[in-house]
Amino acid sequence: MTIVLIAIAAYLLATLLLFRAVAVNRSGPSRTWLPPALLGLLLHGGYHLAVAWQTTGGPDMHFFSALSLVSLGIAAMTTAVGARGRMAALGVFALPLAAALLALYHWRGHAPSPTLDWRVQLHAWLALLAYATLAIAALLAVMLWAQERALRRREFHAWLRALPPLTELEMLLFRTIAVGFILLTLTLLTGVLFVEDFLSQHLVHKTVLSVLSWLVFGGLLLGRWRYGWRGIRAVHWTLTAMALLLLAFFGSKFVMELVLLQG
Repeated sequence: MTIVLIAIAAYLLATLLLFRAVAVNRSGPSRTWLPPALLGLLLHGGYHLAVAWQTTGGPDMHFFSALSLVSLGIAAMTTAVGARGRMAALGVFALPLAAALLALYHWRGHAPSPTLDWRVQLHAWLALLAYATLAIAALLAVMLWAQERALRRREFHAWLRALPPLTELEMLLFRTIAVGFILLTLTLLTGVLFVEDFLSQHLVHKTVLSVLSWLVFGGLLLGRWRYGWRGIRAVHWTLTAMALLLLAFFGSKFVMELVLLQG
């Protein structure tokens, strides 16, 4: 309990420091937020490790644990990117999200995990990493949309100066999507190779939605390379693909584990 409370407090302190930096219109927030953010990440990851050691079968991959782990990945990648410059503004969204989902996981308790083969565990970890990466892409897409909308309306808000230039933000969006697409491809491949009995495990709908998301992300990258897609079109494709991916994993987990109680 103490570890969780300290981690949440560290995340919220880092968020406050970042928010203040953005509010006073600094072009590149100072790094005072980094120590509490790193402390939160360390304790967040340590908490999951402690839970894994206390249970048999391996790490907890149930609904609330998966949410917490994905938020940990989002916060970690956001911190790594934000430490280098103006992308730190992402932390205003990512760090409190990690705090909230860690608290929810701790409050809901831990479910015993079945013993998983290392290959299935590899598939699960790749999936969580892919979701975290593509979730950052979705956040970047929202930031890109907000920035373009403000510029079109000639609304030069102070928060705009805390963000990277539009072209840099767009470039980072597509690089993040490319990395996430590779991870999602590996997730689907390992699923086909290592996960057995799709029908008996009720995995058909999850697979179909994941493949649809993969096709949308792939189509967006192809459109970018072939036709130079950008702007609002890129935002719409990114958010559509991410919505499909959320339904594929967390939507199916919610129904199976919390509605049908089959987790």
